[in-house]
Amino acid sequence: MKLLFGYSSQVRVIGEEKASRDGGFLLAANHISHFDPFIISSVVRRKIDWMAMAEFFPRPVLGFLLRAVDAFPADRHRADRKTIRTAIERLKQGRIVGLFPEGGIRDGPRSLLEGAPLRAGAATLAHIAGTPIVPCVIVGSDQLYSKKNWLPLRRTPIWIAFGDPISDFPRLAKSDARECIERDLATAFKNLYSELRQTFRLSPDDLPHAPRERMASPAQRSPCPGRHPLRRASATAIDSLMCASMNLLQSRNHLHARSRDEMERYVAECEKLTAHDFYAVPHNGG
Repeated sequence: MKLLFGYSSQVRVIGEEKASRDGGFLLAANHISHFDPFIISSVVRRKIDWMAMAEFFPRPVLGFLLRAVDAFPADRHRADRKTIRTAIERLKQGRIVGLFPEGGIRDGPRSLLEGAPLRAGAATLAHIAGTPIVPCVIVGSDQLYSKKNWLPLRRTPIWIAFGDPISDFPRLAKSDARECIERDLATAFKNLYSELRQTFRLSPDDLPHAPRERMASPAQRSPCPGRHPLRRASATAIDSLMCASMNLLQSRNHLHARSRDEMERYVAECEKLTAHDFYAVPHNGG
């Protein structure tokens, strides 16, 4: 993975040492593309066991690859006891369990980076397992949905920030602990996102976009003709050529449209002509 994304991307990291700490902990990250777990894993020295969507595992090849890297299925729509037990066992073994608290790829107002509410799963799991949560924010990976960004020497920029571990608040009751964890985790995501934008001076195009928008061509994303003067000039030239050709074709025939009545007669007469007659050169030169 390091070789693949080292070829295609230029990853810049803030706080890498915070994700390489000893002991078991949850790694909670925002989710903007299907490349996120692989890119994050490539910059963390320790191995990460990712929770992956349960829908992926029945697929033979994909399911085999996910299990090969110790990923395990998680149902996005309900609390799965088997998933929770598996996560707790691995955390107790001192391993890193990675998850995306948003429950899927999110951008804009639906993203926790923009203040969308967190799902309770991460906070509850951290409190039950008695392990901290290390927050992670990734920006730029959604640009890899564009084919052009995989071209040689393109090196798409990607930015990642890891935050300080968030306590599981072991002395608090379950509901109180969950509320505190969610509050601190939401704050951490916003602060890390702000830090990335300020440190690397990210532009609006660098910030998360929907996968479909990234897959679209520049012309589809920015239909404004003013941004493509050469294309506009070419289109104008083609339109002019077509108009000149149509005028030439009309001038080579006996019928001409000088008024509404004449136009109607012209169309009616044209309907009577065959293609050979219409395009034939007039014998009288008119």
